[in-house]
Amino acid sequence: MNRFLLLSTIGLATLAASLAVAPRVQAETIDEAEFGSLEVAPGMSSVTSVSQLTDVKPTDWAFQALQSLVERYGCIAGYPDKTYRGNRAMTRYEFAAGLNACMNRGNDLIAASTADMVKKEDLATLRKLQEQFSAELSTLRGRVDSLETKTALLEKQQFSTTSKLNGEVVIGLAGVATGRISGSDISRNTVMGYRARLNIDTSFTGEDLLRTRIQAGNSDFTNAATGISEGSLRMAANSGSRASIDALLYQFPLGKNTTITLEANAGAIDDFTDTLNPYLDGDGGSGALSHFGTRNPIYYLMGGTGIGVKHNFGEKLELSAGYLAGSSTNSAASPTAGSGLFNGPYGIMGQVTFKPSDRLKVGVTYVNSYNTDFASAGNPTGSTLANPFTAGLGNTSSNSIGGGGSFQISDGLVLNANAGYTRTNVITVGDLDIWNWSVGLALPDFGKKGNVAGLIVGMEPKVTNATGGLARDTGTSIHVEGFYQYRVNDNISITPGIIWLTTPDHNSANSGAIIGAIRSTFTF
Repeated sequence: MNRFLLLSTIGLATLAASLAVAPRVQAETIDEAEFGSLEVAPGMSSVTSVSQLTDVKPTDWAFQALQSLVERYGCIAGYPDKTYRGNRAMTRYEFAAGLNACMNRGNDLIAASTADMVKKEDLATLRKLQEQFSAELSTLRGRVDSLETKTALLEKQQFSTTSKLNGEVVIGLAGVATGRISGSDISRNTVMGYRARLNIDTSFTGEDLLRTRIQAGNSDFTNAATGISEGSLRMAANSGSRASIDALLYQFPLGKNTTITLEANAGAIDDFTDTLNPYLDGDGGSGALSHFGTRNPIYYLMGGTGIGVKHNFGEKLELSAGYLAGSSTNSAASPTAGSGLFNGPYGIMGQVTFKPSDRLKVGVTYVNSYNTDFASAGNPTGSTLANPFTAGLGNTSSNSIGGGGSFQISDGLVLNANAGYTRTNVITVGDLDIWNWSVGLALPDFGKKGNVAGLIVGMEPKVTNATGGLARDTGTSIHVEGFYQYRVNDNISITPGIIWLTTPDHNSANSGAIIGAIRSTFTF
């Protein structure tokens, strides 16, 4: 129905009702000329804008209604003195005159827009289409109702509008099959333990990330059994099953090409740097089983509290840098002498990564660290002699340089390689030259989509030369590691693997050790 016809109908009904039941109002006397100005009569000047009515203000409760009647339909005029007198009582005659003016104006507009009116043929076509698609309309209505119900339920039960909860539980079974260290057989006890993580990932802008990780565990795989750092498993996490904040960081973009990472606790290089070891670096939940197989050991020479920066120079060149103060013993948060953000253990690094193609990337890394060695940050690798600070030989200062890269030979074969050299000064004692290297192969989707087979061969950190009162390693132990990560479904994977240390602890007096492990990973 045309809006003017509807207006006229409503107006007539209102007028009839008022004539039938409204009480008579004793109004002030108005002469005919003044009264006639209420309607747009020929020869009289009408009001074209509500602002011309001097006693009507935008704050009046009926302002919008008057504005519509005056400016859209042109059927209301004011008194000769340009007032509307909206707060005064009106007579039935005034109401009838005003309504008549609006109805006349509506009829004029209807006559001028007859072509736009809905015809009977149009209504018949619409009714026919409704009948033909009644089933589809009913189905669509049901689907919309169902979606509204589900949406309301999700909104009611959602964890947070800004945060997502995800978790990982690793259950490991491990044992030493053979090997002798320091003239004694390594313990053959089979052990079983777990590492559980809950991540609360929060974003305030859609581009930033606040990560709060809660972790608990009860395992100290192989390190406690063998008494050495070499061959330690990455999934180890021994907190006595006490849950604590394991990682707390805030990451946000600074412009289009720069990302800043603020590390409040347990920060690591891989939070802001590419470790150049795809498919093998799964941080203990996937990929390689050992710390050594996960990434180049020089990356473990820093960790804790601080800041990391990553900047992209286009698509092929990336620069990352960071400073982390040791937080494993709360030294970064302690105001006591020899602690704090700058006076306790720390590490500072820089890495240039070149990515000439999607299949190839290489990088060069520099790390300077103080009172941090390959075992002190909780990620033990290398021989006992390569970890002088952990061994209690005194304060240390180290400079390390490393290189690494990966090349995806085909969709099912990726080659990884890295090497590192560390010059460690045990203050007032002497210097150590420490080397490490590894070559790794990863076979993604081996046997089934989502599976990964891996092989790592290398040498964990070894002291090749020593000065002062320090000693060097007498043997060379080759680390050989193989694993097969079988994906049961999207949330469960099982990874059996074996690690062979040809000369444990780089000590020629020790005999080869074989470590077996089965890792089950559950993600949600």
